[in-house]
Amino acid sequence: MGDSMTGVFKIGSEEDIKKTIVQLKGAALRALQNYDLDWEQIRFNQLSDTCTFIIRTSIEGSFLLRIHSGMNNDEITSEIVWLDALNERVNTPLPRGVLDRNGFRTVRIDQENGSHVYASLMRWVEGVHESEGFSEDQIYKEGILLANLHQASQQFEIPSNFTRPVWGEQSFRQALERLAQHYDKFLTDAEYALYESAAERILQRIIKLCKDSASYGLIHGDLHQGNIVFYNGEPCPIDFGRCGFGYFLYDIAHTILRLYPAQRELVIKGYQSIRRLGDGWLPELETFAVMVMIENYCHHAPDSRETEGLIEEQPYAQAIIKNYLSGAPFLFHAIEI
Repeated sequence: MGDSMTGVFKIGSEEDIKKTIVQLKGAALRALQNYDLDWEQIRFNQLSDTCTFIIRTSIEGSFLLRIHSGMNNDEITSEIVWLDALNERVNTPLPRGVLDRNGFRTVRIDQENGSHVYASLMRWVEGVHESEGFSEDQIYKEGILLANLHQASQQFEIPSNFTRPVWGEQSFRQALERLAQHYDKFLTDAEYALYESAAERILQRIIKLCKDSASYGLIHGDLHQGNIVFYNGEPCPIDFGRCGFGYFLYDIAHTILRLYPAQRELVIKGYQSIRRLGDGWLPELETFAVMVMIENYCHHAPDSRETEGLIEEQPYAQAIIKNYLSGAPFLFHAIEI
């Protein structure tokens, strides 16, 4: 394992966020000095687990510079190695790492306070987020995309020093600890009790699942609709920062969670046109869908920018959890709120 980064990004008040972005822009500018890139513009993109900046050039197109939080060098390098392999195996535009002038996939930036961060540079994936509503063909192709990624995962031989997170029982327990500290920002005690009951059932079910190569492997880990762009009508996955080891159904759950029931069916049909799902996949997928939903809330709960949206979503979230606990199917049915 490489040395770990000291500290994580502080996302508290708006003032904290602005200060963090200014500091990290300085780190981004120092990182760019390590690349042979004739860049013209740097623009802040997003602050989450990573802080990203869009880098524009007139000749080579655009790039994404990432300043990483809480991941060590081996983990970041492993993500880029995985993307290199996917670019060879999957006939879809994907992010691709750019080597610095010394041939390294990451750059270490020492901070004034004695800590350090790692930066990496990725080629920008051209495409747009669908804003006018998806066509059936686009949704069906998302299922094909997932299946192709999972097939590539089955063919990938894990190299030495390959280090990525595992998404399963332990990571879910850690997420729940975070929720326990912050739930009162958007949940009543009674609502939180339902979350706890659902989490207990999820853990009981996922620890019994078999980790064979047909159902478990390297996954994107966060392929929700915001991480899919469309280029010439084809879905392209972006932001592999959460890629790791997990169940393929867990990956599918991220993609379908915010779709309508009929659209979810299309994703599954597209997927099964390439890759068959095993017996008993539906109850397992519903378990992972609730797990992903709860994890999302665990992730966003500490961020005051998200509180209002979390509160607005709770009637729907509570309805899903109640269906799950009662054993009523919900993924492919309209939910009564």
